[in-house]
Amino acid sequence: MPFYRAHVLVCCGNTCEMRGGRALLQLLTEQVQQSGLADEIRVVETGCLGVSDHGPAMVVYPEGIIYAGVQRSDIAEIVSEHLLKGRVVQRLVYTGPQAPPVEPEARVSYFGKQRKIVLKNCGVINPRSIQEYIAVGGYEALGKALTQMTPMQTVEEIKDSGLRGRGGAAFPTGLKWEFVADAPGTERVVVCNADEGEPGNFKDRLILEGDPHKVLEAMVISGYAVGARRGYVYIRGEYRQSVDNFENAIAEARQMGLLGENIFDSGFAFDIFVYKGAGAYVCGEETALIESLEGHRGEPRLKPPFPVTHGLWGMPTLVNNVETLANVPSIIQEGADWYRSIGTEQSKGTKIFSPCGDVLTPGVIEVPYGITVREVLYDIAGGPRGAADIKGVMVGGPSGIVIGQESFDRAFAFEDLSPGAGALIVFDETRCIVDIVANVAQFFAHESCGQCVPCREGGRRLLDILNGWTKGVGVASELDLVDSLGVGLRMASRCGLGQFAPVALLSSMELFREEFQSHVLDRHCPTGVCDMTSAVTDEQEQLSWLR
Repeated sequence: MPFYRAHVLVCCGNTCEMRGGRALLQLLTEQVQQSGLADEIRVVETGCLGVSDHGPAMVVYPEGIIYAGVQRSDIAEIVSEHLLKGRVVQRLVYTGPQAPPVEPEARVSYFGKQRKIVLKNCGVINPRSIQEYIAVGGYEALGKALTQMTPMQTVEEIKDSGLRGRGGAAFPTGLKWEFVADAPGTERVVVCNADEGEPGNFKDRLILEGDPHKVLEAMVISGYAVGARRGYVYIRGEYRQSVDNFENAIAEARQMGLLGENIFDSGFAFDIFVYKGAGAYVCGEETALIESLEGHRGEPRLKPPFPVTHGLWGMPTLVNNVETLANVPSIIQEGADWYRSIGTEQSKGTKIFSPCGDVLTPGVIEVPYGITVREVLYDIAGGPRGAADIKGVMVGGPSGIVIGQESFDRAFAFEDLSPGAGALIVFDETRCIVDIVANVAQFFAHESCGQCVPCREGGRRLLDILNGWTKGVGVASELDLVDSLGVGLRMASRCGLGQFAPVALLSSMELFREEFQSHVLDRHCPTGVCDMTSAVTDEQEQLSWLR
């Protein structure tokens, strides 16, 4: 592998790309070549660098200098001053709350209170180079598992680590692996759930864009552990860069003998295939995902039986989230005891969050379990982005609960405040909570597959009522009615989409009851967000949909 004295990683994640990141990548590459530095400076396309609100962004190694808000007119100065003369362009250096030190001798400094396990390579290595992944220890865990451990020992290592699912359900990962390994049948299959559709969640995209080989390595390890020979990655079709990088990783791994037959001369064979989803949120549910993989409409199955015994084409199927799998190589390499030393008594390891909304520094962070909400919001995400203080947080995205300031000293841990999939949608005092939950209801009504009546009809009725409240069209009886509808959705819906659709509404009504009452009883929006000019008072008209 060629040696370069500096690497420049240019963010081409969605946000930076929309702001011209890919054009900057091309221009930087051209100017490095024109300056005669092509043999000394490596320009690399990478995924999100975690400072999404300050793009286009790039980072220069070995110093670890992050440049933010870079424009085409800045490229010549970066090349001539920093890359040629070694002088940092101070006016472009990212100086947010978690900026790394800018001294020339400084090495990579991970932000604030973060602890990088899953994301340690993102923004550091070229995600399209298997050589760079191997250079930082990649595939050592796979070699260890295949040559030094039995499949059952591999399962036990994951069980002992305390790793739990990071997709939201938090089921013990090692236990799921054991169920699949012990299931009857001669064929098994591994599925990586990369169908990240939760608004506010973009952690899996960052992993796949920035370190695809880690997920690939984990899939091979899991296949070895449960006795599978095939794996499928179900990726959202909109995640173009994730798809491209993962398909490139598969091709590189096959070429080097890390996929295919007789991996590490162990006699174990495993291969991986990419399947692109069509943007259906419900396919994030594992049985709907399996239906889609089989070529059917993406609709959830009744359970039991569960995928661990009857999954893809009737085979025992291991379905794990991207973030869950990305923890596996480090656990195998460093050991379960090392992993258990991170986090809390019942919540081991780290969790990736994607704070967004009304915070100064939105992006993607990785922190140990046990960190408080206040530390994440104020110490890492920089606090509110405007003069108004933070009013509340939707923890886990639209399917999660809403918390207020009274919960900011709670810890993110399964024994306290479960983080769900990791989205943190933050809203300040200028936001109307009724308007927010109406948008949530709109999302779930649109994404319902329509298979079961409680979700299809109940979700639509909730949306009708909430839209009425935001327009001053509501009656007192509806305050109790939405509680009943919410309970019905939670108890009777076929899958998690309907079961979690009313969670944000019900939890926010407990916290902000007066604000809801103001909309319904007084026809007044305390924040002034909702247009109440269309208010009417005829209760029969409000409930006409019941006729």
